[in-house]
Amino acid sequence: MSEKPTLEETANWQRRLASQANNRAWSLSESRVRTPEEDDEMLQAAHTAMYLWTAVGNEKAQAHAAQLVAHVYALLGMGSEASRYQTRSQPIFFGEGTPLWEVALAHAVAANVAAVNKDTTAHNQHYRKAIALVAALPDPEDRQILEATLNVVPLPDAFV
Repeated sequence: MSEKPTLEETANWQRRLASQANNRAWSLSESRVRTPEEDDEMLQAAHTAMYLWTAVGNEKAQAHAAQLVAHVYALLGMGSEASRYQTRSQPIFFGEGTPLWEVALAHAVAANVAAVNKDTTAHNQHYRKAIALVAALPDPEDRQILEATLNVVPLPDAFV
């Protein structure tokens, strides 16, 4: 019979699983076409990541998880749920000293949440800010990652 894992070993596994769930949810979220089963998987993966990051993550990891859940709910057309989780992440990502890529992502998700809630003013403002911040990112890989998120956010009427 094996020994019970240490708290550190358990936390390491939780971090690994949180990261895998997070990556899977983001990967599914970047697709413009998903099956109903993939929608379910995306939502389950996002909540799994959030659950695990709540157990073993710092404040920023928990905010990223809430942001992911907000984005997923927005993609699924569930505006009130999206708003609920976005509210949890905003203080972290719209605060001073936040890295540019995190602010850009926060605006992209905020645009998505505003779109599903039919708040055209906020949708337009956040989308424009996200576009400008993504364009200002010095790292091409960061730009590419954030553009994949922006590609699934509905265009504001001003862009159509």
